[in-house]
Amino acid sequence: MEQTLEIIGTLVGLLYLWLEYRASIYLWIAGIIMPAIYIFVYYNAGLYADFGINIYYLGAAIYGWMMWKYGAFLHRTILKRKIPDMENQQQELPITCMPSRYLLPLIAIFAVTLAGIAWLLINFTDSNDPWLDSFTTALSIVGMWMLARKYVEQWWAWIVVDVVCCGLYIYKELYFTSALYGLYSIIAIFGYFKWKKLMKKEADL
Repeated sequence: MEQTLEIIGTLVGLLYLWLEYRASIYLWIAGIIMPAIYIFVYYNAGLYADFGINIYYLGAAIYGWMMWKYGAFLHRTILKRKIPDMENQQQELPITCMPSRYLLPLIAIFAVTLAGIAWLLINFTDSNDPWLDSFTTALSIVGMWMLARKYVEQWWAWIVVDVVCCGLYIYKELYFTSALYGLYSIIAIFGYFKWKKLMKKEADL
């Protein structure tokens, strides 16, 4: 049963990756289905931080959908620019670079989250990889928020997460999931440049 769920999760993950690469808002539908599956996979594998983050992913997927769908209003307010006919239509949030003012707060959130999750895993679970598990979980939390805000730099967070997860899941003998994250790490590099082109194209419109 666990292997069947892992295979299904892998297939949904591939769909998610393709939609994310294309910057399609429908990635959030896959973003709801995939964590629902992996909640069971990670719990059975003893990866409790990954189990917990998938609960977070469910909420983040709803937030991401709303931000991508209606976030152009917020984006317009921040940039103090007018978008033609904005009052008469809903426009998706554009791809942008992350404002530099967010860098230090995100680093602080990552560090605090990493330490907090590691402490919980070490003291209250039988996790045998508390620090790697905590590292990928904390960075994923940051990366998911960046994705929900449609910042192009979110790809760099996922590149690091994917490479680390690929090795971790091989160790855990979750080979389908490891293969998925290996593919993620390659596609994430291409995804960054794809989003850069899309961002330039949107800015020229």
